[in-house]
Amino acid sequence: LAEPDGLGPLLDRIRSGLGATVTARPPWAFEASGAAERLRRQFGVSSLTGFGLEGLTGAVSAAGALLEYLSDTQKGDLAHFTGITAYSTDQYLVLDPATRRNLELTRRLSDGSKSGTLLWVLDHTVTAIGGRRLRAWIEQPLISVPAIQERLDAVGALFDDGFRRAEIRDRLKSVYDVERLAGRVACGTANAKDLVALRNSLAVIPRLAEILAGTGGAAAGGTAGGKDTGALASLGSRLRPLPEVVELISTAIVDDPPFVTNEGGLIRQGYSEEVDRLRSASRDGKRWIAALEEKERQRTGIRSIKVGFNKVFGYYLEVTNANLGAVPDDYTRKQTLTNGERFITPELKEHEQLILGAEERLSALEYQLFAEVRAKTAAFAGELKANAGLLGQIDALASLAEVAVDRGYTRPEVDDSEVLLIRDGRHPVLDQILGQDFVPNDAALDTGDRRLIIVTGPNMGGKSTYLRQVALIALMAQMGSFVPAKSARVGIADRIFTRVGASDDLSSGQSTFMVEMTETAAILNLATRRSLVLLDEIGRGTSTFDGLSIAWAVAEYLHHQGTAGCRTLFATHYHELTELAELLPGVLNYSVAVREKGDEIVFLRRIIKGGSDRSYGIQCARLAGLPRPVIERAKQVLAGLEAERASHLSRVEAAATGGGGAGLKGGPGYNGPGTIQLSFLEVPPHPLVDELRLMDLAGLTPIEALNTLYRWQERLKKDG
Repeated sequence: LAEPDGLGPLLDRIRSGLGATVTARPPWAFEASGAAERLRRQFGVSSLTGFGLEGLTGAVSAAGALLEYLSDTQKGDLAHFTGITAYSTDQYLVLDPATRRNLELTRRLSDGSKSGTLLWVLDHTVTAIGGRRLRAWIEQPLISVPAIQERLDAVGALFDDGFRRAEIRDRLKSVYDVERLAGRVACGTANAKDLVALRNSLAVIPRLAEILAGTGGAAAGGTAGGKDTGALASLGSRLRPLPEVVELISTAIVDDPPFVTNEGGLIRQGYSEEVDRLRSASRDGKRWIAALEEKERQRTGIRSIKVGFNKVFGYYLEVTNANLGAVPDDYTRKQTLTNGERFITPELKEHEQLILGAEERLSALEYQLFAEVRAKTAAFAGELKANAGLLGQIDALASLAEVAVDRGYTRPEVDDSEVLLIRDGRHPVLDQILGQDFVPNDAALDTGDRRLIIVTGPNMGGKSTYLRQVALIALMAQMGSFVPAKSARVGIADRIFTRVGASDDLSSGQSTFMVEMTETAAILNLATRRSLVLLDEIGRGTSTFDGLSIAWAVAEYLHHQGTAGCRTLFATHYHELTELAELLPGVLNYSVAVREKGDEIVFLRRIIKGGSDRSYGIQCARLAGLPRPVIERAKQVLAGLEAERASHLSRVEAAATGGGGAGLKGGPGYNGPGTIQLSFLEVPPHPLVDELRLMDLAGLTPIEALNTLYRWQERLKKDG
């Protein structure tokens, strides 16, 4: 099918960016009424209203087209699709693609691997379903305080009770990927080993439910006894052991079946009388064949005679060339070899037919019985999928508790406030890597007088780490995890935005600076009062004055205009931005502490109150290994530039108007409602400007005017 007009460039980006395969489907597959009818037929309902799809025409069309595609390609029963859920971003904290990349939630920026990501730190799951569930929690943190508290309660109960946590994790090690096993069973593609794995997984559930309820065994003797077990008990009460499925598979299928399903060896002894009879016939025939070799050696006197079998010629007696003269008359030649010949006898042929016939019938019957067991198991696909979801949750919760105990995390206080208060917070990944060497830091943000924190300081000092650390702690709290901090209070954020680092997008022809501005524009247009925004080095991709102007305007906007003051951390090397703290009531300056000793600097990794007026770029360049002549020349150039700046540039002056919010009225340059007016780095007027201002142009003769212009030109040449 041809791809829809106008979508070619978008589909190309999907293919290249995601490595995805794009398959075009006919337009009729997306027709709303037909799609809705396919969904109603699939779920056996007369209306889709009960699934929350009322008015979601686009979603119904897409789901119906997907169902049609699966039916067309899988060529099997889709009975395991028993319902549909309408997904809405209103239920989750929104993370745009740039933020996911910058925070390295599940993929590392450098190589796309899991190592060094938040998932790498938190994933101590012991099942595949638990690992997928934990990844989903990281990528979709919650915004409902009750839902977050319920998850934190469960993690807290497992955190407090090491005995219960250990036994749960130990039991879960026997659980296979029930979610995918259920899908294969429902689609009719599961083999016998899949059924056995499903049985073994279900067999874990009864004891697991007891542990979650806090009754019996190690759980009852744990330190938490019954404390905060409500969330865990609720999970346990929803598990379904399905004893009928366990009994069916245990009775019908052998414990260690082969991978293939059409060659026998699947059905347990005693499940089918016919299988037992055919198996006995085959076994007796093979015993007769095994005894035939010795019998023929005795009868013929040929000590080297052998009985063999292959799928082409069946059973045969093999005799070497040296003994062909001793072959009896009742031997019939079947195949000639280089070193001998193969023969059959009437008696051997008769037993061969009995054996092979029994084996063929046995294999067919065993496959038939196996398929029946699989079909009966498939009838429980809905319950199996529900169990898989619950087992995944239990594993993910136990993993979060295990990490919290191991790394010394604490339970955050999550509420509907607009406060973000972190004491001795640590970056979860670097905390894992560096351990005691990581330096913790505090953070305090709100939507009032701490809404915008300007963070300055040296390169390599830890500004970007600090920004990511704050975002990750907030995200972990909203996903229901304990956090790497001494304490944390997290007011719910609806979105987290990060603009960190430099990258281009060559496939769409966007430069590094254009990518930066595009991402910044998305933040300014989409952030709300409840958002958490983290910006690092805005404006660095263009000229100094352009970049400073953009950074200043962005900071102002986030403070009080478009978003009514969302919580923002703004790391920058534009030290002029520290002046905002004197002009706007919600701005505070913080910096990364360093210790200087001559040309040497020591990064203390501490975030302290107050701004910084230096970036220590040359010192960082020296640490990076730039040649000494380059470093020395850079120092000379810097000294010259600073001297020139001191003589030609003035300090930043700003005058606020009523747009600045409370406390700004009446300030210098206030002209009533409007916008803040700033004069960046004003250049003192040149002396020639004053001379021109006082000159009597009307009284100049033409030759005097020419002489004056010549004199000015020479002076300007001399001044450079």
